[in-house]
Amino acid sequence: MSSAKATHSAPKVLVVDDDSDIVELLEYNLVKEGYTVQTASNGKKAIETAKTFIPDLILLDIMMPQLDGIETGRILRQNPDIKHTYILFLTARSEEYSEVAAFEVGADDYITKPIKPRALMSRINALFRREAQKADLGDQIEVLDLVINRKNYTVTQGEDKSVVLPKKEFELLFFLAQTPNKVFSRDELLQKIWGADIYVLERTVDVHIRKLREKLGDRYIKTLKGVGYMFTDEAE
Repeated sequence: MSSAKATHSAPKVLVVDDDSDIVELLEYNLVKEGYTVQTASNGKKAIETAKTFIPDLILLDIMMPQLDGIETGRILRQNPDIKHTYILFLTARSEEYSEVAAFEVGADDYITKPIKPRALMSRINALFRREAQKADLGDQIEVLDLVINRKNYTVTQGEDKSVVLPKKEFELLFFLAQTPNKVFSRDELLQKIWGADIYVLERTVDVHIRKLREKLGDRYIKTLKGVGYMFTDEAE
């Protein structure tokens, strides 16, 4: 593991890859852009490092020894301190099932190798710009029996049930709940939640909707077949 400091207030990035050349390339470009960087060469070291470093972003290779990136991502998402950290998977594999598996464990983006540093930096910078823009919006929505608070990323259901959601699931719920009974297509949701500069499959939206229903129940988000999804504020 290595570390390189930028500025005290810089977003923190953990780079995880067993290819030392890729790690060096990413670390160099990230520090040049002003990020604080630490690195790990495998999944187990990444989990250990993340516990103390608490990164704002993790660049995570999928094919690694000891513990692959998918399982590493799954374990990282179980850490309450990491649940809202951005995770961008890096992989030489382009099969759809690998991409779906990545989003199943809470990926925010999925980038295929070979890595183009300038394009990657652009996508990372865009993630943090959108994060800053969200701070200007309202912080809390109260609808039906849900209280959705974006300031601390909490969801309360009923009087006292706390529902823990990864960052993208939370953002999707918050976005839909802002305008109840309005239908959004998968493409619209991809644009609003993931951004126009990030390419992900439309199926990614379905995966996140399914996970929200597993945690909250089926009553809140309705499917309009062939059209998209909407949040309903009609009581049962």
